[in-house]
Amino acid sequence: MASDVAISESLQPAANTSADDVPRARTLLRAVLAWRPALSQEQLILAAAVFFAVLSNGPFWKAATALHPGNLLFIASLSGLLVAVNGLLLSLLVWRWTAKPVLSVLLVTTAMAVHYMTTYGVFMDADMVRNILHTDAKESRELLTTSLVGPLLLYALLPVALLWRVRITARSITRTAWVRPLFMVGLVALALGSTLLSSAEVAAMVRNHREIKYLASPMNYLIGLKQNLTSNPPINRAPKTPIATDAVAVARPAGSRPRLLVLVVGETVRAQNWGLNGYARQTTPELAQIGVINFPDMHSCGTSTEVSLPCMFSPLGRRNYDEKQIHRQQSLLNVLDKVGITTLWRDNQSGCKGVCDGTTFESLSDATDADLCANGRCMDEILLRQLGERARSQPGDRVVVLHQLGNHGPSYFQRYPDGFRKFTPPCQNPDLGNCPREEIVNAYDNAVLYTDHFLAHAIHELQAMEDYDTGLVYVSDHGESLGEKGLYLHGVPYAIAPAEQTRVPMVMWFSSRFAVDRGLDIDCLRQRAMQRTDHDALFSSILGLMQVQTTAHDPGMDLFAACVPPVNQA
Repeated sequence: MASDVAISESLQPAANTSADDVPRARTLLRAVLAWRPALSQEQLILAAAVFFAVLSNGPFWKAATALHPGNLLFIASLSGLLVAVNGLLLSLLVWRWTAKPVLSVLLVTTAMAVHYMTTYGVFMDADMVRNILHTDAKESRELLTTSLVGPLLLYALLPVALLWRVRITARSITRTAWVRPLFMVGLVALALGSTLLSSAEVAAMVRNHREIKYLASPMNYLIGLKQNLTSNPPINRAPKTPIATDAVAVARPAGSRPRLLVLVVGETVRAQNWGLNGYARQTTPELAQIGVINFPDMHSCGTSTEVSLPCMFSPLGRRNYDEKQIHRQQSLLNVLDKVGITTLWRDNQSGCKGVCDGTTFESLSDATDADLCANGRCMDEILLRQLGERARSQPGDRVVVLHQLGNHGPSYFQRYPDGFRKFTPPCQNPDLGNCPREEIVNAYDNAVLYTDHFLAHAIHELQAMEDYDTGLVYVSDHGESLGEKGLYLHGVPYAIAPAEQTRVPMVMWFSSRFAVDRGLDIDCLRQRAMQRTDHDALFSSILGLMQVQTTAHDPGMDLFAACVPPVNQA
């Protein structure tokens, strides 16, 4: 081979090299090139299980060993348990003809998963897997940074190259039919024996620190994938179940102006950095001047868009959370459409997550407006272009949802125009761990400042619409970690999520004509705003505000119920 000739020429003896060294080097090179070990399917599975358990689980081992530092028996117990569980999963996936392709995919996927868990402190549970499955190309590009190269080379490409040198020994189907079950029985025995080595510590970890299992790869994302395919199958989807089938809109007096409610769904803005909530920095100067109604103690339904959006538009909410049922049911928008209050979803992100199925949807994320769009992304003010025209395209009362790009991370510095670069210097690297925390917060706060301007701009647009009674409700879908406790971004399992990911801002504004027509006591609403509330209130509150009568409406969850005359309540 030409490559062998080139290598041989490079091994010609130098002046101070023994003549015997050259044949030895050639022999070693030939041995390396000829290395093709023969392994059975089960031997390969076991080797892969050990590799994943020992070398591809840094976040898991960091979290687990912190519970019992220096306890070697505990480490040995977890090692055996991890090898056994990974081996059992691989035993269902790896067969002679699928072994190399499947393991190659798992090696690459695991290397990437571990990198992001290490870099951002995320947990790979079913919700995070769903986020990944629904991530669009634009979001993916922002996460493909140079820091990924090293982990891919070391933990994916090199092992894959070695994998494809392995020869898998052939055997009959009959032999496989009894060898594989026997191998799996052995793995079960390994799991049981390993657990017994340190049963008290393992049981305590499983009972008190369940989140640690979401750090163990590849089983974390494989189980998460299975859960997602079960709860929301990609094929053979049944039509969504109607909700609030008894809903009717209260008749309005003849000659009444139509109502236009703009519902802004924010992205990744946390309450802690919201100026109206008393944050040290004034990140909401324009809203403060307008005098909006601010809810300082608002809590999200989830820690990711994939969970929060379907949840907040569902009657189930967090209190009665059932993922399968939420995905199989229609949403608040379907109820409004059914009673003649037409809806429109305008999107500057990655879709409505099923919330707007069966209603009017308009994506603006690929717009080409020269003033607001560049490099495949648009600033959120694109959502306000032609807002009046689109609202007037249908007669009668309307609800328009504006879904922001907002503070979507990690590239906070790309979420605002240069004119909002107030807090400096901002972090301009999506690898947040490479920036001082102060710079990360600067970039994040600049993006909040732009959301303030976007909302103020939207309110001014509504104020100018003389032919409608107008109102605006803004609420963020979830919060964000900016390095606290080593966590970045969001998506931590809700049960252990920090307040930075679950406390979100919410504000409201209503024109004087809207308030008078609806009989809305603004002072009463300001007092209600000071109480704790959460995403669960959105469903009944919007129905009540728009005067939709249905048994699905819960007056106890309606933020407006105590602030309108009883005769006008839905």
